Amino acid sequence: MTYEVTVIGGGPSGLMAAIAAAEQGVKTLLIDKGKKLGTKLAISGGGRCNVTNRLPEEEVIKHIPGNGKFLYSPFSVFNNYDIIDFFEGLGVALKEEDHGRMFPVSNKAKDVVQALLNRMDELNIEVRRQTPVEAIHYGEEEHEVILKSQEKVRTKSLILAVGGKAVPHTGSTGDGYAWAKKAGHTITDLFPTEVPLLSKDAFIKNKTLQGLSLRNVNVSVLNQKDKKIVTHRMDMLFTHFGLSGPAILRCSQYAVKELRKGHRSVTIEIDALPDEKENSLLERLQSETKDQAKKTFRNVVKGLVPERYLDYLLDESEIENDEKSANISNQQLRSFTHLLKHFQVNIYDSQPIEKAFVTGGGVSIKEIVPNTMQSKLMNGLYFCGEILDIHGYTGGYNITSAMVTGRVAGMHAAWESMG
Repeated sequence: MTYEVTVIGGGPSGLMAAIAAAEQGVKTLLIDKGKKLGTKLAISGGGRCNVTNRLPEEEVIKHIPGNGKFLYSPFSVFNNYDIIDFFEGLGVALKEEDHGRMFPVSNKAKDVVQALLNRMDELNIEVRRQTPVEAIHYGEEEHEVILKSQEKVRTKSLILAVGGKAVPHTGSTGDGYAWAKKAGHTITDLFPTEVPLLSKDAFIKNKTLQGLSLRNVNVSVLNQKDKKIVTHRMDMLFTHFGLSGPAILRCSQYAVKELRKGHRSVTIEIDALPDEKENSLLERLQSETKDQAKKTFRNVVKGLVPERYLDYLLDESEIENDEKSANISNQQLRSFTHLLKHFQVNIYDSQPIEKAFVTGGGVSIKEIVPNTMQSKLMNGLYFCGEILDIHGYTGGYNITSAMVTGRVAGMHAAWESMG
């Protein structure tokens, strides 16, 4: 069979690419090795699907620290607001939540996936599920996709939308890197981002704080000279293996990059009271302990932070639970205040890329034409989504990047195939 456009990969970028191509009126095929299309979409946003983000374009690109600036060009063709219009045009009503995150009003990711599948039906896109690809042979005029069944599919334009290596149970197992290399592309180093971090600190090993969440804290990654590389203010979680939760996921790529430089560990610093400066906090606690000298110190500071965290910090500052405020030394008070503002955790590794939400690294963007997503090295070859060396924070940014690059790749692959 011969097609004008063939898309390999049925995730957000692949579905978007197939729809964009077929809307130009060309014969389009979508191949996916899985049973279902849109599996990653279906589990995104905790099963509610964080379709995109409504923040201004500049802000969205800022939240894509891995080569986000590359997206200025594709965004000029199709951006996050166009994604919102696109889904509302398909009958999926969206609502905005915190930090500009857009979700379907129904709170069901499957409604988003179903809308895309319905649109593909309307456009008569041929879909082959459970169809693994064995190899790709690139040609001057057309490319040949060889399926595991040994069937050969010929196509004028080919779009690789096969994802990265994160969340492999959704089908993104890194198949596309070899096909990209065969076309002459460079694959930059792959590493996990948006990933939980591992620590061997005693309090982690002893599970002292396991399952405890801290709300709205500042989490920073320190370099080897104890300078802050990055700080994110969000919630975080202590686990049986280390640290997780939104603030940790955001900071994780910076910790991973430090470890990849060969450092044995990297420090994560937690500021539990980011709105108060250390000096003024100390002065406040000094005057409160004086005013309430007869009370236990624990009762004076109760409510500053969650109880389990408080007890751990008191223990670390060598303050007994029943110690009266009057007996607290300035040294103990300083130590306690310092821990509230600078609690440090030693990180020796992250969970593996398979456990990450997003893949760092991929097909080098230097080899891609930004406003068409076409390969600079091979005619009729396009890339979109997470196979590219582009990665963002969670919060609708990676899906936005996938859908925007997919849309642009699909349109241009169709136009090229008609040329």
